[in-house]
Amino acid sequence: MNNSKHISDKNIESIMGSLLRYGVLIAALIVAAGASIYLWQHGAGRPAYHVFEGEPKRLTQIAAIWKNAMEGRGRALIQLGILVLIATPIARVLFSVVGFVLEKDLLYTFITLFVLAVIIISLL
Repeated sequence: MNNSKHISDKNIESIMGSLLRYGVLIAALIVAAGASIYLWQHGAGRPAYHVFEGEPKRLTQIAAIWKNAMEGRGRALIQLGILVLIATPIARVLFSVVGFVLEKDLLYTFITLFVLAVIIISLL
């Protein structure tokens, strides 16, 4: 019984490690694809540094980023990759909550939920 719990802990740690590894890898691939498309389309252009222009709304709202990324726009794909990179540790914390619930570890479940709440509140 006790031995199966250690195997379960090890499996959960392995899944969390894979989640972080693949999340970062997927984010890097999305950013690289977006950068390639952007440089292909605008690599020869001259930057206009004398006028500051903030990010357009299509790159600051998640739904618009998704829509433009699906249309193959380079800057939107870069933004989407950054969002995936931000979401990766959040997914890890969520998975930790599931792991602690499965282990019936109430203290760490509440601590992890508190950490998740802090992360979500800080993103709002």
